[in-house]
Amino acid sequence: MASADVAASSESSTSPAFTWSPARLVGIGLLILLGGGAMLGPESFGLDPAKQSLRDSLQGPSAAYLLGTDHLGRDMAARLLAGARLSLSLGVLSVITAAIPGVALGLLAVFGGRWADRLLGILADAVLALPGLLLVLMLAAIAPGSWWALYVGISLTLWVEYFRYTRQRTRILVASPAVEAARLLGFGPLHILRRHIAPELTPGLLTIAAFGVAAGVTALSGLGFISVGLRPPTAEWGIMMTELLPYWREAPWLILQPVVCLFATVLALHLAIGIGKRP
Repeated sequence: MASADVAASSESSTSPAFTWSPARLVGIGLLILLGGGAMLGPESFGLDPAKQSLRDSLQGPSAAYLLGTDHLGRDMAARLLAGARLSLSLGVLSVITAAIPGVALGLLAVFGGRWADRLLGILADAVLALPGLLLVLMLAAIAPGSWWALYVGISLTLWVEYFRYTRQRTRILVASPAVEAARLLGFGPLHILRRHIAPELTPGLLTIAAFGVAAGVTALSGLGFISVGLRPPTAEWGIMMTELLPYWREAPWLILQPVVCLFATVLALHLAIGIGKRP
């Protein structure tokens, strides 16, 4: 089920009031930890993710190297922090870039009349007909190793989710008694949008955003793992997995580290997906 459909179904069903469940607290805690580390970066701790020391290759955790070193003697803690910053920034920027036009076009489809709705619906169906991964791969092939190509490709595949959810949910809201009463009282579209529509759209949009960031981080790591996305020596989790895979027998703890970081990021986003849900 697409994330837009998940958000729509959660909106239409009755749900309990917002509660700080243990799972949600774990998700929020992980997000704060990962986001804080990504924002601070390795430089804040005096670490250099590109510094090599072949004499210290494949070292285990120690006082000098908190998480050990890779096959080139680079500090794993520094590279994981740099990878977190790269992955989370791509995911967040892709979601923001996709959400703004997606929500705007969804509102335009509802308030712009039948022809606007039909044309925008055809555009969304055309984008859905093209597999998102294929679009990202095509842009990555045009500009190999480019962070911007991946960013644009992921953003282009995510905006349809926001469009579909916004159009579907807004159609229901504009026919609600509250909106009809506001119109009869003479309130304009901006008041209706701000007072009646935006508060109802926000919980579902937050849910889609959490799915979107997780999808962006996973796509970046997956493309890096198959050597289609970014290129070494970039500190990125998928690239780190590929580089460390030949040494999994000698130092299995090394390849597990980027895997755990990716797993923890996606898990945290899914656990915290209830943020913003209302009764």
